[in-house]
Amino acid sequence: MHDHTGFKERVDAVLVRLADEEERELLGLHVELSPLSEQLRRSLAGGKRIRAAYLYWGWRAAGQPDCEGVIRAAAAMELVHAAACTHDDIIDDSRMRHGRLTAHAAFAAAGPRSTSLAMILGDLLMGYAGHVFSSCGLPGAYLARTVPLWAALLRETMAGEFLEVLRTRPEPVPQVAESLEVARFKTAKYTVERPLHLGATLGGGSRALLDAFSAYGLPLGEAFQLRDDLLGTFGDPARTGKSNVDDLRDGKPTALLALTVAAAGGDDRGLLAQLVGRPDLGPEEAAAVRRLMERCGARQQVEDMIRERITRATGALDAVPMPAEARSALRELAGTAAERSL
Repeated sequence: MHDHTGFKERVDAVLVRLADEEERELLGLHVELSPLSEQLRRSLAGGKRIRAAYLYWGWRAAGQPDCEGVIRAAAAMELVHAAACTHDDIIDDSRMRHGRLTAHAAFAAAGPRSTSLAMILGDLLMGYAGHVFSSCGLPGAYLARTVPLWAALLRETMAGEFLEVLRTRPEPVPQVAESLEVARFKTAKYTVERPLHLGATLGGGSRALLDAFSAYGLPLGEAFQLRDDLLGTFGDPARTGKSNVDDLRDGKPTALLALTVAAAGGDDRGLLAQLVGRPDLGPEEAAAVRRLMERCGARQQVEDMIRERITRATGALDAVPMPAEARSALRELAGTAAERSL
């Protein structure tokens, strides 16, 4: 077992220092910016720091030693994540994340245009990500190698968000292939593959190592998203910290919903058309959709897809030489996809 707690504490310390520094700078500009600095701090609190861990172990897999520079570079991934979550919560109108008010919900106390304030925070967080990464202290030549990857990371993340919004419709007609395509862009690449690529590229890793990380990261990232989709419908809000009805109310084009539509008969499809995508969907109606997902086998199919992808991902780690500690840590991180969402 690896000491992820110690790693997490080091990343947390970087983010706390950033929040402290930016609070001074923002309040130095104007005292009315205090709600922004307070929400910045809340947005960076908590989390499992999975994306940071992948950048770190990408670096270590390239044969590089532990150092504070790579911890700071890894922390930048959490700023990208915080920015993406802030914008994602606006898009979905989610009021809670991990048991806390989302940014636009929290900003309601600061004025009527809370969504606009949250958008500004999301943009600020993404800007901080580039600043923390570029000032991490690693050699400039190392950082220069990653410029194309940063562009790819942002492009692919926004592509996934755009496609998901474009394909979210009132009628429950998603396709499994389309759902997995969104998961690949929105989650697999920016959660696993690209952080690994950034770490390995910083460390001078080989093309073979980057290819192995793609073979590991893409199926594993899909598994993370599939688990998140299950928890978004079947999860206990008291444990997950988020609604288990919002995805059904929005008609979000998840693989779970796509498999349900594909397996449902005529009457069941009528039920889905009647209920999924309704903004006023109630708990009893949501429970009826969950029973249908169980009865038609869609939930079990998603569980099987998760297991298959984790197996494929961990097998890909054997395709290229890397330090045993890095291989072990990456196998351990893959196991979290089987347990719960990010």
